[in-house]
Amino acid sequence: MNAIKWNDRFNIGVEVVDKAHQKLFSIVGKLIVLNEEEKKQQHACREGIKYFKNYTLKHFAEEEAYMQSIGYPGYELHKKLHDNMCHNTLPALEEEMEEQDYSRESVGHFIGICIGWLNEHIMIEDHAIVGGYSHRWVHQSSEDAILSLQKAIVQAAKNLFRVDARLVSDHYSGEDFCEGNKLCLRLTYGRPEKKAQVYFIYEERLILASLSEMLGRQIPYADKTVIYTVKVLSQNFIEQMAVHFTDGEPAWEKTDVMTFDQVLNTFYKEYPPYSMLFGTGGKGYFAICIRN
Repeated sequence: MNAIKWNDRFNIGVEVVDKAHQKLFSIVGKLIVLNEEEKKQQHACREGIKYFKNYTLKHFAEEEAYMQSIGYPGYELHKKLHDNMCHNTLPALEEEMEEQDYSRESVGHFIGICIGWLNEHIMIEDHAIVGGYSHRWVHQSSEDAILSLQKAIVQAAKNLFRVDARLVSDHYSGEDFCEGNKLCLRLTYGRPEKKAQVYFIYEERLILASLSEMLGRQIPYADKTVIYTVKVLSQNFIEQMAVHFTDGEPAWEKTDVMTFDQVLNTFYKEYPPYSMLFGTGGKGYFAICIRN
């Protein structure tokens, strides 16, 4: 994994916030180095991650106090993003690392997601505090709706891919959650009043492992047959959870295979109303994003 360096474009002009962000980048940079060292890698990463988590909690509290002191109108939403990171993302990543004894791959997941989250959160949400940008979370779904959809996704993942999905983030904003290949699909559904689009972002190793288990033989790479199978499974996935985001039976129109960058481009102006990232106990990650 490449080194991470601070860039002055991350500065928002608030000293206490900017210094904390520089510190977080420094901690992640050290974790990258530690994760590549043979000796004492596990213990060093465990301690480094604990320090990162504690410092993150301290920073969030300071940043939230600052937002309140200036009467920032986006405080409630911003705090919700902090809470999601603290209560969903970090615990889920820690659980995976503990289960895998802080393997390089699990620590790599932690680092990759944290780097992506820091970049996006600082450049968009933190700059919005001082009027630099408008935040992209335009739509705010209710907690009940998110929980209902989450349960449906977990059940569908178990039924179709035979994995135990665990929520990592209920506000996924395009973090690059793995160093390996990803399979990205956009499924479009027609409705009388408007269309709905569902984006699936699968870590390729998750797909290959799931299909290998289903077929009883090793599937080494994602060929045309694998991609077609995933298209069909993704349509079935939507049918199982459609009641949670649309009225009536969704009418499928088409499925497009996309690159990860093409998916991220759809996030450029605003994030989808539903955007969730899931882990599967070390088997791989997947994200589901819904525009309706």
